Amino acid sequence: MNSRAGKILLYGVILALGVLLPIWFPAYIGQLTVLWLMVIFALTWDILGGQMGYNSLGNIFFFGSGMYATAIVQVGLFYSLAEYTSPAGGKIYTFTPFQYFSGMALGFVAAALVAVIFAIILGRIVFGLRGPYFAIGTLAIATVAGELVSSWDLVGGGSGMSMPNFPGEPASAKTTFYIMMFVLAIVTFAFVRWMYGTRFGLALNAIRDDEEKAEGMGIHTLRHKTVAWSIAAFFLGIAGAVYGNFNNFFEPIEVAFPTTT
Repeated sequence: MNSRAGKILLYGVILALGVLLPIWFPAYIGQLTVLWLMVIFALTWDILGGQMGYNSLGNIFFFGSGMYATAIVQVGLFYSLAEYTSPAGGKIYTFTPFQYFSGMALGFVAAALVAVIFAIILGRIVFGLRGPYFAIGTLAIATVAGELVSSWDLVGGGSGMSMPNFPGEPASAKTTFYIMMFVLAIVTFAFVRWMYGTRFGLALNAIRDDEEKAEGMGIHTLRHKTVAWSIAAFFLGIAGAVYGNFNNFFEPIEVAFPTTT
């Protein structure tokens, strides 16, 4: 069996397992959802850490920003966000299926856009750092963001924020978000595999091997680094939106440190 056939067989087995495992082990569908989330984390880390040589410890920030962005949109479209997150409580908020799914769709778009915008803005700042300084800088961004969200009462502050309830049975909700996370992991994998074979992907490898020489060859390194981080942020923002709905609750620590496991 040649290498290409072996890869096709491996991909086929992974796809089959992704479809069959939740059927065989329905009680573990939550853990399987987190498994695919970890795959997305690994794939997006590899864009910078593996292909470009920049070890980002702050990618969780984009995951967390995606959760908060989609929550703000899903709730804010139909209710006052301040009242929804008020610690006084006492009011039950209901969402029709149309409100829930339309809000979620727009929330996913917002999650991706917000994450990409943050990556572009922050990339201009942190990509002036290299090596361990870059890693520490990205971790600092996530940590500071978590502290800022903790003091933002509009989104629940340190108490966290709950998502609208899924309009259906709990089992249906888990299956729906498992499928979303599984599909997102497959799309992320397919995209990065394609990207690594393009001129852009080769430019990332050139930056990893020798950034000064890459600049001398005409590669706009800051632009390439920022685009690479934006791509990672895009997928992580959507992953955060899916996981926020799946878990139905999140708190500021999700912006700074992964607690899904």
